[in-house]
Amino acid sequence: MSKRKVIVTIAPTGGMAHKSQNPHLPTQPDEIAADVLRCWNAGASVVAIHARRPDDGATCNPAIYRDINRRIRDAGCDIVLNNSTGGGVHGDMVRPLPGDRWEIAWEERIKGMDAGAEMCTLDATTLNLSFGGREILMDTPLSKGRELAAGMKARGIKPEWEVFAHTHILQDVTTLIEEGHDEAPHFINLVMNVHRNFQNAMPFSPRYLQQMVDVLPRNSLFCVSGIGPSQLEANVAALLLGGHARVGLEDNLYYRQGELATNVQLTERIVRLIRELDMEPATPDEARELMGLPRTGTPRPEFAPAALADAAA
Repeated sequence: MSKRKVIVTIAPTGGMAHKSQNPHLPTQPDEIAADVLRCWNAGASVVAIHARRPDDGATCNPAIYRDINRRIRDAGCDIVLNNSTGGGVHGDMVRPLPGDRWEIAWEERIKGMDAGAEMCTLDATTLNLSFGGREILMDTPLSKGRELAAGMKARGIKPEWEVFAHTHILQDVTTLIEEGHDEAPHFINLVMNVHRNFQNAMPFSPRYLQQMVDVLPRNSLFCVSGIGPSQLEANVAALLLGGHARVGLEDNLYYRQGELATNVQLTERIVRLIRELDMEPATPDEARELMGLPRTGTPRPEFAPAALADAAA
C-alpha cells in the first residue's frame, strides 16, 4: 500500500514581518530564491512567494515576481510557484483613506497575477487589519473576488483560496466556485490564529479547525497557516485530518519559544513529522497532480508574457 502524499508549502517571506524581527527573513530576489532552493531540497513542493522592494517594503510588482520566479527556475528547481495577490501591510500595498484609516490597494494586488506563476493566492475575504498603529482595510467584495478569479483563469493560473473564518468558505469561496471560477480539486489555505490583528479571523484550536474543514466545498484539498506559536500544532492537526502542510517565516518567525527559525529548519521539521506519521512529502510533480495542475484549457505563459507585461507596464 502506497503512503499518502503530503503537499508541503513553504512561505518564506510574507508581506508583514521585517528583517529586524528575524534576520533570516529573505526579502530580496536572490535571498528568496536561495532559501526556496534549500527548502525544495528539504522536501517542499510549493512555494508561496511575496515580493519586496529593494527597501524591503511589500509589493506585487510583476517584474520583481518574475525575477524571483526566474531565479528559482534557473537554479534547476521545479517547485510549484505561487505568487501572492494579497501583497502586505506596508510598501506599495497600502494607501491612506479618510479618517486616519488605510487600505490595501486593489490596483497593486491584481499585479500579482502578471508574472507567469502556476498559482496565485486569492483572498476572497474582507478584513480589517491592525498593524503598527494603523487600521488597514482589505476590501474584497464578491465583485473583486470574481475579477481575481476570472483574471487567474484567463492566465491559466490556479487559485489558492485563502480564508480566515467559516464565513469566507460558506459565502465567498463557495459562491465563486459554484459560479465556475475554479476547477476541482480546489486548494484552500485556512489561516488561523491571526485573530488579534485580523478582525473576524479565527483563533486556532483543533475543534475550530475541524469545524472549518467540515464546511469546505466538495473536492477540496486544504492546508493550514498556523500563525505564530500555533504553526506546529496546526500542521499536525491538519495532517491528522487528511490535509496538507504549510510552514515558513511568513507565518511564524520562531522555531521554539525564544529561538528564531530559518525556513529550512521549519521545512525539515515538518518533513520529519510527515514521515514519522508514515506519510511522504509529495514531489512538485506529485503536488501538481494532486492539485490538478497545469490548469486545463488555458495555456500558462512562463514568467514574461508579452501582452500581460505590456499591460502591467
